[in-house]
Amino acid sequence: MQQALKILDEVFGYTSFRHSQAEIIQSLLDNHDALVLMPTGGGKSLCYQIPALVKDGIGIVISPLIALMQDQVDTLKALGIRAAYLNSTLSGREAFDIEQALLSNQLDLLYIAPERLLGERTLELLSQSKIALFAIDEAHCVSQWGHDFRPEYQQLSVLHTRFPDISRIALTATADKQTREEIIEQLELQSADVYITGFDRPNIRYSIQDDGNSRQQLWNFLVNEHPADSGIVYCLSRNKAEDTARWLTEKGRSALPYHAGLNAEIRQANQQRFLREDNIIMVATIAFGRGIDKPDVRFVAHLSLPKSVEAYYQETGRAGRDGLPANAWMAYNLQDVITLRQFIDQSDASDLKKRIEYAKLDAMLSLSETTQCRRQTLLKYFDDHAKANCGNCDNCINPPETWDATEPARMALSCVYRCDQHFGVNYIVNVLLGKSDSRIERNRHHQLSTFGIGTGYSVAEWRSIFRQLITANYLLVNMEQHGVLQLTEKSRPLLRNEQRFELRKQRKPEKTKTTSSSASQKLSVRPQDQELWDALRACRKRLADQSGVPPYVIFHDAALLEMINKRPQTGDELLTINGVGHQKLKNYGTEFLGIINSFPLPELLNNDFSDTVNQTLLLYQQNPDIDSIANQRELKKTTIYTHLASAVEAGLLDAKSVTGLDNHQYQTIINTYLSLDDEDKNRIKPVFEALEGQYDYGVIRCILAENRP
Repeated sequence: MQQALKILDEVFGYTSFRHSQAEIIQSLLDNHDALVLMPTGGGKSLCYQIPALVKDGIGIVISPLIALMQDQVDTLKALGIRAAYLNSTLSGREAFDIEQALLSNQLDLLYIAPERLLGERTLELLSQSKIALFAIDEAHCVSQWGHDFRPEYQQLSVLHTRFPDISRIALTATADKQTREEIIEQLELQSADVYITGFDRPNIRYSIQDDGNSRQQLWNFLVNEHPADSGIVYCLSRNKAEDTARWLTEKGRSALPYHAGLNAEIRQANQQRFLREDNIIMVATIAFGRGIDKPDVRFVAHLSLPKSVEAYYQETGRAGRDGLPANAWMAYNLQDVITLRQFIDQSDASDLKKRIEYAKLDAMLSLSETTQCRRQTLLKYFDDHAKANCGNCDNCINPPETWDATEPARMALSCVYRCDQHFGVNYIVNVLLGKSDSRIERNRHHQLSTFGIGTGYSVAEWRSIFRQLITANYLLVNMEQHGVLQLTEKSRPLLRNEQRFELRKQRKPEKTKTTSSSASQKLSVRPQDQELWDALRACRKRLADQSGVPPYVIFHDAALLEMINKRPQTGDELLTINGVGHQKLKNYGTEFLGIINSFPLPELLNNDFSDTVNQTLLLYQQNPDIDSIANQRELKKTTIYTHLASAVEAGLLDAKSVTGLDNHQYQTIINTYLSLDDEDKNRIKPVFEALEGQYDYGVIRCILAENRP
């Protein structure tokens, strides 16, 4: 284990293991098999990369992600690791050279797709090579009930048969109990050590919006939370992905489409731009994202309901892999529910598979409609738990209101029944609202007792009621009869008024704000660090372009943030930054240290004050004219003085210099303060009034900041 720790420090640039990494690595070093469930961004890859470097031989990594293998290998090469990949993108000569390196033990890690590995020629090649271990990434692909089923994965038990003495590790971030059992059975891992480190991603904020203008809600979300960040927007259809990408581009964002209908060259080009450029939004179907290692994806948004909690968890997990704040945002509507149920109904799947898919969709709907902590609901699905409300989801930050919807629900069900269960949502809503038209009159439904009984609720409220009745399985949407609503057995007790029906109130859509809220998930770069931050990112981009790799291969955002916070001055100090190992110090240390040293931090700005105080201090350092600062910041002079008082109290500024008062004026304020009763000395107002308003509140605050005990 000492060798493993040394590699962790010197090669990868980290001083300690996280989660169960140490135990997993030790298990492989002891030649055991292992099954690892670890959240995205939790460090799964280190669990097999480090043992492969410690053990004699080559680590073989089975991955379904051919399009991303090059970036994975580039990342390892930047660390000085001998890595390569074998897939269909290589020429015959390139593949031959890598095979020779494999046979001569000149590699540390080799990435290979399952289809290629299962070929007899490849298996024979591996049998002639010295193998340290087999790592089966994305192991949930083995499950025929899962959202990422790959039939080839079920044949990977051949590794146990052909190489019984070589340890195997299967890894995934997404697997419920049934999928875990299937992984063990299909891959013959019955004797494996099992490590479940939990499913929580505490840096991700979960937020789900109900029915409304999803596009406008998305735009408000982007403007308020991510005005210049990289992210992914998921859509249910190819057309919606392309339309949304076009719309975002017209609104001024850099947005690219991605779906299986695009030709391979366009998909690859768009993917490379997303990986290598900043501020790109990828608008995609579920065809995009698996295995994406881009660590600085700051948000994942869904404009359609995912078909399962597993899909939602995996897709949202692509945000914030670097551990920094990220958002998982979703807007969905009634049509999503109808469409997904239609997909299941019209599929060629067996009845058993359809029942499983219905159960998964119902779980996703429960997560979407819950009034409880989203994180608790999400973790519970995976048999994990959170001890308390997370404080980092929409329901915790802004708890939803519920209301007794028993009466309108009964109105809705009764109206469906009286219309002979032969019409869709829009028609039933019109009947409830008393909106007569030729169709309603032709059917004589304007004569029903339910005609016009629902005028106490708006169209939007009725659509929300119907959505939740359908979600809760009180109503069925029969797509074979063009989407007509039909009552289920579950509706009988509610119709007979034998049970209550609670609904969550619709929230008003959040408007675009000019400033971020206190609940913002934006990266925290202090105003005084902004120039250095921009310079470090520019250097990283230039070096990445020169090497033909994504910027995060050079350094993650988290490493750059640590650099601006610690401001290392020497190579040894740079090595204390997480993610900086000896190879990266050798390759990039001189340039990054040079940039850091060219942006020295003045003593005044080396503080822990709020951003707004530091914005004032930054301007004060450039020009100490209070009127000018107030004009630039569009704030009152009193507020500017109050900001400066914080620096005065910390001993970073002199009160006389800040206020421009002479000795007599200064002493007048002090003497007035000292003359007050003790109970008045903790407030500014008594001093202000005793001085008959002669001095600004903020000026008084600055003087007292220097003189209060």
